[in-house]
Amino acid sequence: MTEAAAAAATATAGSAFEFDFDAVFAADDYLYFYETTLPEERSRREAEFIERALGLQAGHRVLDVACGHGRLTNRLAARGFQMTGVDRSAAFLELARKAAMQAGLTVDYRQGDMRDLPFDAVFDRVMLTFTAFGYFHDEDNLLVLRRVRRALAPGGRFLFDVLNRDTFLRRAVPSIVTERGPDMMIDRASFDQRTGRVRTHRTTIRGGQRRDMRFSMRLYNLTELEFWLREAGLALDAVYGGYTGAPLDQDAHRLVLIARRAD
Repeated sequence: MTEAAAAAATATAGSAFEFDFDAVFAADDYLYFYETTLPEERSRREAEFIERALGLQAGHRVLDVACGHGRLTNRLAARGFQMTGVDRSAAFLELARKAAMQAGLTVDYRQGDMRDLPFDAVFDRVMLTFTAFGYFHDEDNLLVLRRVRRALAPGGRFLFDVLNRDTFLRRAVPSIVTERGPDMMIDRASFDQRTGRVRTHRTTIRGGQRRDMRFSMRLYNLTELEFWLREAGLALDAVYGGYTGAPLDQDAHRLVLIARRAD
């Protein structure tokens, strides 16, 4: 093997990541274990914050990328906004459509990949919530931002949230256990400083059945995020320390960013 080939192989190995999407986002187990962290009051507060932070107005066209089971999409539709939701999971989309139908809401739900959004200057606003940015390599994460920019109409705005990398590294623990009665979900995480990815081995035990899966997320600090937004043709307008709307400080667990299409 030549030195160049060896270097390329090393770079590829260093940038590799695992993400068992189908296992991690198996709708039944995922919602079962996350349900306790997503009470109605939290969802209501987050929807209200998004409405304020994005300056949503009646009739605005809003794209919810990685919309999941429509937790926020349907709530914003009920507030009078024209919602479109895109997600990879057919099972999540089925739940979202069912909930919309039961509430008498009209929402355009579509199955698709966030790296291949088929929209061109359609939406007044785009949102990407619940830590759904950073699944891929840097190149594909940048592609997501570029697809968002293309989907936005001139003057459009984009809201997304990520874990605050700086705070995460200070507070990281080797494992997190979520329990529901006799069932549990165990996340064992480690941070790869070379790739900037947090790698997680998740074990779920439910009804006596054990399932193991692995996934990883690229964590960015604020400096990196602003750089990648500029590369995608987006300008950072505001950063909050979570969905309370609190100013960003060194203890914020989550960053909520507002960017606009830079024309």
